[in-house]
Amino acid sequence: MENTKYPSKKYALPLVIVFASVITLSLNGCTPPSQNKNQVVRVATIEIDSARLDSYKAALKEGIEAAIQTEAGVLSLYAASDKDNPTRITVFEVYADTNAYKIHIETPHFKKYKNTTKDMVKSLKLTDVVPISLGTKK
Repeated sequence: MENTKYPSKKYALPLVIVFASVITLSLNGCTPPSQNKNQVVRVATIEIDSARLDSYKAALKEGIEAAIQTEAGVLSLYAASDKDNPTRITVFEVYADTNAYKIHIETPHFKKYKNTTKDMVKSLKLTDVVPISLGTKK
């Protein structure tokens, strides 16, 4: 009999990302983006070649930092690796709207990230999600 009390393992990492995001925001004295129906919220699940993991993480970190610093429409970008399988990366993304996302994927820093990591990524799954609640303590 399947245990329905807890979410399946397939959803565990995205949930951890969301909770980690809230904790990070709290520690930094920030509040998460206000929810609005125009926002684009996405979870990217990425499998990385283990021999290239450190290079991938450096490129991802550089891309996220550039996006947060330069793009008003990028509200949140959080990345974490699976504790038991570090080559599995989950990125939680929040954009102000569809236009902000379209602008993001055309920026030089995003194109650099994609070009730099294209041979490192073994698989990529993008899932658009609808937040139920994003919150943090003040």
